[in-house]
Amino acid sequence: MYEFNYHRPKTLEEASRTAKEAEDGMVLAGGMTMIPSMKLRLASPSDLVDLADIDGLKGITIGSDTVTIGAMTRHHDVHTSPDVGKAIPALAALAGGIGDPSVRHRGTIGGSVANSDPAADYPAAVLGLDATVETNTRKIAADDFFTGLFETALEDGEIITAIHFKIPDAAAYMKFPQPASGFAMVGAFVAKFGGDVRVAITGARDCVFRMTDMEKALAAKFSADAVADIAIAEDDLLADIHCGADYRAHLVTVMAKRAVAQAAG
Repeated sequence: MYEFNYHRPKTLEEASRTAKEAEDGMVLAGGMTMIPSMKLRLASPSDLVDLADIDGLKGITIGSDTVTIGAMTRHHDVHTSPDVGKAIPALAALAGGIGDPSVRHRGTIGGSVANSDPAADYPAAVLGLDATVETNTRKIAADDFFTGLFETALEDGEIITAIHFKIPDAAAYMKFPQPASGFAMVGAFVAKFGGDVRVAITGARDCVFRMTDMEKALAAKFSADAVADIAIAEDDLLADIHCGADYRAHLVTVMAKRAVAQAAG
């Protein structure tokens, strides 16, 4: 780990200003990615801005058609929330499958979404549930938020404060986990809103993405059979030591079918 300056601001304004003015400032939420990356010297921020002491960034609020989760809310709290479990069971279940108990008790939803790891679970829920990411300066639609490998639409000094999830008629998340880490080798989040369907895939490309062909097929017939024969191009899929692009293409279909079957009841 390289030398760095540690800051623990009391307000969101101070945190934003400190991160923006630093030579290479990084915001710390749960630290489940940042701290290991720093230990391995894969990340070397000049300044680390810890959000732990800032009020108003935790908590869950249920509205008539949305579930709002504060950015510093832990995965465990989302998973065990009776309100989330009733409004969006798929989101509660997803949170319960992240990493291991240590990660779930320290990791935060805002940190996970801001990190945009290609194999993370929460980005699939954000995109699949057509969520809105709220920051200290604006609101960003899910379709505009994730831009690439560990890249998002967040600007310097911009900090996620909450995420607003639309409550679907039905939804489910299924993933094929990497056995050691629990990350998704491929995960599929399917959500039905009236006659519209959204299908978000994580783990298969540089960042989460939507399967529009599947969405159209499911809008016409909400059944696992509707996506069974949709071709998945391998050209831009990830290939690594865990599996090749051809197997990931296969997993996209399998996980989507399982998610649809569960959502359909």
